[in-house]
Amino acid sequence: MTPLMKTLRLKIAAEGPMRLSDYMAACLLDPQHGYYTTRDPLGAAGDFTTAPEISQMFGEMLGLALAQSWLDQGAPAPFTLAEAGPGRGTLMADILRATRGVPGFHNAAEVVLIEASPALRKAQQALLEGHAVRWIDTVDHLPERPLWFVANEFFDALPIRQFQRQGGGWAERCVALAEGEDGTEALKPGLAPPRPETLLAGRMENTKDGDIVELRPAANAIAATLGARIADHGGAALIVDYGGWRSVGDTFQALQGHRMVDPFATPGEADLTAHVDFEPIARAAAPAIAAPLVGQGLFLERLGITQRAQALADRMTGDALTSHIAAHRRLTHPEEMGTLFKVLALTPVGAAPIPGTEGPGPAPA
Repeated sequence: MTPLMKTLRLKIAAEGPMRLSDYMAACLLDPQHGYYTTRDPLGAAGDFTTAPEISQMFGEMLGLALAQSWLDQGAPAPFTLAEAGPGRGTLMADILRATRGVPGFHNAAEVVLIEASPALRKAQQALLEGHAVRWIDTVDHLPERPLWFVANEFFDALPIRQFQRQGGGWAERCVALAEGEDGTEALKPGLAPPRPETLLAGRMENTKDGDIVELRPAANAIAATLGARIADHGGAALIVDYGGWRSVGDTFQALQGHRMVDPFATPGEADLTAHVDFEPIARAAAPAIAAPLVGQGLFLERLGITQRAQALADRMTGDALTSHIAAHRRLTHPEEMGTLFKVLALTPVGAAPIPGTEGPGPAPA
């Protein structure tokens, strides 16, 4: 039994079933036993691998797209170059390396990382040594100035609420106590009594009885802050994550040792995520303009990742070349990350679109 399991069992026994969002927040961010506050979860020795860890090309493409957007908006100085959920700092390191030849970009940029994990802050500091970096806890602490922002696999880890449609009401999914296989109390999902839910008033027309709809209130609040900064001061945002548009279904999942596991079995020791519904994020970001959602593969191809991959491949042989080819496929191919992962771009009214996001991609899934 994990230490956090004991805490959660006592809490539920005393207070009753807890919202799924509260369960996720405790599992991921508990100060003593939370998943993100106690470890580095990335890479082969961790529980998952993100795009920046797969290949340097991912960060290079995003960095050059952001830099071109900055130039298109008149190269304002100073500006904030920010990343939310920066992992080990790999993506920001690749962005900074790719943009060092853009005149004035580094001199004008203040690099800000939005990171809650002490363990990951240490890793970021080590990787970004030599760069002036400031850390903040939330997007609310971003400076009031032009903002170029990136978030890769950040929104998927924000806590969700789940609701199952029952007639004209919605039953919220919760976490309760039940007898486990060994006879001891275990954590199990349950449903609260159905009731009308104003947050889901618009979902009656596109759902049926039994359908599950997920809400991510923290994502909408973050999007509203980003949208206001960008609309008021200029800038742009690239949000990259797996998910779709107006999602329906249970996408809550846990990953441990690169394998799917029971999300209620070992709280605090597995990564908990859910697919991102980009529609409410895009709406919450108004008055900033959201570009049409585009698949990661198409986005990267528009930016020239294949040409970059070929240039790098010319200097490789053997296992290095094999790994490089596999990395390019993993980032872009429809059967890998190419269509599951989406890119949502935000810009001010009247600004040029961020390169790679011009025009619609395939119909959102």
